[in-house]
Amino acid sequence: MKPAARHRVRTGLRVVERFFAIVGVCALIYHLFFDFGVMVSSSMSPALQGDNALTGDRVIFEKWTGLFRAPQRWEIHQFHTPEGLTVAKRVIGLPGERVSLRKGLLCINGSPVAVPERLKHLRYLPSGNLSKDREVECGTGYYVLGDDSRDSWDSRYEGVLAADRFTGRAWLILGPRSHWGFVR
Repeated sequence: MKPAARHRVRTGLRVVERFFAIVGVCALIYHLFFDFGVMVSSSMSPALQGDNALTGDRVIFEKWTGLFRAPQRWEIHQFHTPEGLTVAKRVIGLPGERVSLRKGLLCINGSPVAVPERLKHLRYLPSGNLSKDREVECGTGYYVLGDDSRDSWDSRYEGVLAADRFTGRAWLILGPRSHWGFVR
């Protein structure tokens, strides 16, 4: 083989080698710090929308903040149900708190909680363990609710979640294009 042809082959192999190295590093970063999900239920509507895998929001969940801090109230987190389903719900109650619904108001430790302006539209229904003005102790876990509480299988029925059940915080909606942006 001529030296010029040998040089082209070596250069081509280096390009291929670097390409696969970059792909490998990107795959490692994705695996360690991110997860991808598709909303197949309207339980988190309007924040995250979808009724099936074809039309649901495509959401990136980030895992890195879970390494440095606990989930915060009003954030949407992903977790697995005992049946193995991956779902996303909004964190309402934190460890050591008591959650209740009184006259349509969400209460923490018996007092109405201040809801961020962007979430003033949310109305939680008193059902499951929050019916009849009952109060739920979070203990060492977290109380989560779906934004559309008419269609949400959440802590009202499953109870509080241990911190180690969370797998990521909803971070970015990739599609459809009309919903693109950071999760609020």
